[in-house]
Amino acid sequence: MFSEPSYLAARMAAETIETHFAEHLAAARKSGETYVATALDARIIESVIDTAFWASLRREEGHSPAISLALLMPEEAGKPLIFGQRLRLTPNNLVKLAPAVEQPGIHLGVWHENDELYIWGTTHTVPGICFVLEVVEPGLLVVKHKRLAGFGKFVNVAVLQGDQIKVLDERSMGIGECPALMASLMNMSLPSLMGESFNILIQLAAAVRIHRRGGLVLIVPRNSETWQHSIVHPIKYAVTPPYTVLADLMEQDDDLKETFEWQEQLLQAIDIIGGFTAVDGATVITQQYDLLAFGAKVARSAASVPVEQIIMTEPVAGVQATRIHPAQNGGTRHLAAAQFVHDQHDALALVASQDGQFTVFAWSEKLQMVHAHRIDVLLL
Repeated sequence: MFSEPSYLAARMAAETIETHFAEHLAAARKSGETYVATALDARIIESVIDTAFWASLRREEGHSPAISLALLMPEEAGKPLIFGQRLRLTPNNLVKLAPAVEQPGIHLGVWHENDELYIWGTTHTVPGICFVLEVVEPGLLVVKHKRLAGFGKFVNVAVLQGDQIKVLDERSMGIGECPALMASLMNMSLPSLMGESFNILIQLAAAVRIHRRGGLVLIVPRNSETWQHSIVHPIKYAVTPPYTVLADLMEQDDDLKETFEWQEQLLQAIDIIGGFTAVDGATVITQQYDLLAFGAKVARSAASVPVEQIIMTEPVAGVQATRIHPAQNGGTRHLAAAQFVHDQHDALALVASQDGQFTVFAWSEKLQMVHAHRIDVLLL
């Protein structure tokens, strides 16, 4: 029998998570997808989350576990590593196995039989819409699933941190009040073969978070000089000519975009740009992803006034938009991003904080103010 879970957040979130996966699996099968995961019920989801949560609070030889669990049968995985003997899914076993599966892309395979959850081995390959639970740090868990196309970051479904539960609002992403921001994000997506919700900006955001120094990215129209009115001159680290590798990759034929080599080159180009964001100042790219400068200093345009108020949203179900002063949103990077977008309505700004927060800034024509949209729950 499954042990009685004692982590209340697991019980509160389990049914919502079950519904999410059931809806996505049904839609995938209806569209003709065959390599998809097996559905799970809320009782199994609750028990797995409960066990992983208590494991996350333990330490082995001074280290907290960082584990990824995938709920699937061995035959659903591609070339799995199967243990000679099943192990019960317990906090102790998870902590003991954690050092062997710390590398990205490796999942502990978990399944159930006769009301008992067990660990059967490891796998790099999981089917589409497969339930994956990642232990990020003590008390912080992320429920996610693989994209049907199999490329890019997994789709986050829910984030559980202690007694806090954040279920992602995948339909409106929490920005229904700002069509301009929604359009800006969706228009910068990769082709459908990569998965509908894969987005270069999301992947770039993940790359920026890796160096843990924070960063500011300004996204401006190509062939426009207006954005320079909001930058201190001279620009110390201008890129001449612009670095166009990412833009060139995006302009290649669809046939090439289906190759593994193209995908690897794309992620490498994103990581290169993400690395420059560690330099103090702003990294400037075009809407087509040309790198124009890094380490740039943002200044209020001479024709503008200080930004006094912004609207704040988050892609979490039940979270309401709030109006705040930009200084309440974060530090100098957030204030600089808000001012830049306030001055340059056709630009976007991305801000990563050292504490892991990530915010997208855009101008809302409807509200006539800067819209700040926190997306860190998408990046864990």
